[in-house]
Amino acid sequence: MAAEPFLDFDRIDLDVCVADLDQRRRILHQRGTFEMLDGYHVLDFENGLLAASKKIRPDDWWTKDHIPGRPLFPGVLMIESAAQACSFHYQIARPELHDAFVGFGGVDSVRFRASVAPPATLILMGSLVRARSRMFTYAAQGWVDRTLVFEAQVMGIVL
Repeated sequence: MAAEPFLDFDRIDLDVCVADLDQRRRILHQRGTFEMLDGYHVLDFENGLLAASKKIRPDDWWTKDHIPGRPLFPGVLMIESAAQACSFHYQIARPELHDAFVGFGGVDSVRFRASVAPPATLILMGSLVRARSRMFTYAAQGWVDRTLVFEAQVMGIVL
């Protein structure tokens, strides 16, 4: 049975970002090739939901080697993208954590449902499962053209 998206796609406007690059960089510490997200489009703190996006480009750094002649966006980078999206949502809702570093705490129940080849836009959705003062868990989904490409539970910890 196919999973339902956490958010209605009509609620996600890829032309509208609700967090600018400076704000994102104040919270997330990844840079360069590991700055995975292009935009946050929904940050719903009341319902614990988020939507972010990542443009999968034909000239991305990984395309030459994964897989030569048929580039596929690596699953591990899908998970990293989801972890960054969820970490930002968790931290931005808690001003006392804006300067903290959140580390990757784990991943469970990962399922890859389809491959992602450039060019594409990966829409990441997250739904807060549990938040404590220094740990969190989100259910995460990745969608391309309204097709579920992966789902997982991602965990983070304030270090």
